[in-house]
Amino acid sequence: MRLSHRITHLTDDGTGGWGLFNRAREMIAAGLEVTELTIGEHDVRTDPAILTAMHGSAIGGHTGYASIPGVPALRAAVAQRIEARTGVRTGPENVLITPGGQAALFAAHHAVCDEGDTALFIDPYYATYPGTIRAVGALAQAVRTRPEDAFQPRAEDLAAAAPGARSLLVNSPNNPTGVVYDRATTEGIAQVCADHDLWLISDEVYDTQVWEGAHLSPRALPGMAARTLVIGSMSKSHAMTGSRCGWIVGPEEVIGHLINLGTHTTYGVPGFIQDAALFALEAGPEMEARIADPFRRRRDIARTVLAGQNIVGSVPSGGAMYVMLDIRATGLSGEDFAGRLLERHRIAVMPGESFGAAAAGHLRVAMTVADDRFKTALQTLCNFAAELARAG
Repeated sequence: MRLSHRITHLTDDGTGGWGLFNRAREMIAAGLEVTELTIGEHDVRTDPAILTAMHGSAIGGHTGYASIPGVPALRAAVAQRIEARTGVRTGPENVLITPGGQAALFAAHHAVCDEGDTALFIDPYYATYPGTIRAVGALAQAVRTRPEDAFQPRAEDLAAAAPGARSLLVNSPNNPTGVVYDRATTEGIAQVCADHDLWLISDEVYDTQVWEGAHLSPRALPGMAARTLVIGSMSKSHAMTGSRCGWIVGPEEVIGHLINLGTHTTYGVPGFIQDAALFALEAGPEMEARIADPFRRRRDIARTVLAGQNIVGSVPSGGAMYVMLDIRATGLSGEDFAGRLLERHRIAVMPGESFGAAAAGHLRVAMTVADDRFKTALQTLCNFAAELARAG
């Protein structure tokens, strides 16, 4: 029996760049100790107070079908949070609660792209982006950035790719690079969208993890609220990755259609999870800061370690839980270096090539283990790079 082309061609290589991650997990399953610096998974679990709220809601009976757009109180809390952060008038009618940010990305592209439309995204990119676009039947087209620009997209490159496209997906603070788009970059993105009548899908799941500069949501720029869909999530801000609770913020008409899509796909998010998310948001910025602080510390640790050597370069990390390292001085690709590092030192990092051609010769390092272990792993990586550079 024949499967659909859409499902068999979600990823170019069949793995979506997850081959090394899978190999590391196989080593761990075999009993080997591996330092995992691969995925953006917190090294602390969800706060017990959030879990207590979740448990209380479930025991209290909020286990049936929940409202598909989202529990009204949670939609209102998300709207209030977005309005407070951006200054853009936002009401519950502008919010759809989704099963995590990934489902929100899928729904957002369904909302703005027809079969065969071109959907733009920035290279380097989070590994699921092109597959998400292909999953809705659109054509995924990368717009390549440059290491020398700290991977900030140039407006002229976006403009060159924009004719005939329907949407543009951006992500700041950025995964995989840790870059926070500056105002000039964000204004350039907005201008291209206005000039070429593009929908903008802005993935802002790392908006609480900003170490330098300031996060500017493109929805806050003049005229952009009407053409922007913002993706948010509890995963990164509150260490609720497994709870799968996110949202889309956008124009009321779009949200109305997306509610209809939710009726035919996910049928909503469990009520007890939404109640826990509401509790977490109501805990305020203190909880968000506590979740973010370890990554701020480790970013500083990384800067200190990297300053003590001259082989491994780095992209300025202004936010998120990653640092992007430049290992081109070793003469190896990111894929080759990461493979050797795993086999030789049992340290798992993601090759830059997993995130697109622009990141070739780089590594994404997730700052997701305890400080001392992270420092040791990064020092080992730098020493190994120096060894390879001397040998090569």
